Amino acid sequence: MEATAKRLGYLPAPVGRLATSPHLLDGFLKISAIFESSTLDPLSREVVIMTIATRNGCHVCVAMHTAKLTALGADAAVITSLREGRPLTDERLEAVRRFTLDVVATSGAVSDDTLRRFLDHGHTAQNALEVVLGIGAYTMSTLANRMTGAPLDEQLAAFAPQECQTGTAG
Repeated sequence: MEATAKRLGYLPAPVGRLATSPHLLDGFLKISAIFESSTLDPLSREVVIMTIATRNGCHVCVAMHTAKLTALGADAAVITSLREGRPLTDERLEAVRRFTLDVVATSGAVSDDTLRRFLDHGHTAQNALEVVLGIGAYTMSTLANRMTGAPLDEQLAAFAPQECQTGTAG
């Protein structure tokens, strides 16, 4: 938790809530760090995260990763579409979003056509497995944040979805 607070300049409330289970917090921090070091580019990783966050209704995660996308210089239309669960006009990023949803919908048993469509947009078989890694990491955090009712930190209020302006998650 100290490393997170030092990196961000504050301790996010969701991290404090996850610390109720040191094992869960440790697992999430490790797996999310591994995902951050994967061969997926930063915007593609954020597409995976936002797709899972919106799918699972984690308003805290949506706010956190809207802030991250903004810091990465992502196009406002991409951020809005991700927040609203709508298709992206950037075909390469849309392939990531669609593939993420297909992996979840099929519990990983994606069709050959689904995998081919993902690969046809410049992604690799390694990237496909890294999408699974991201799904695992952010399914863990979105479910835990919702379960614990993690509040939205003041630092993220400007990035909160409309329905989250009251300061609670989920």
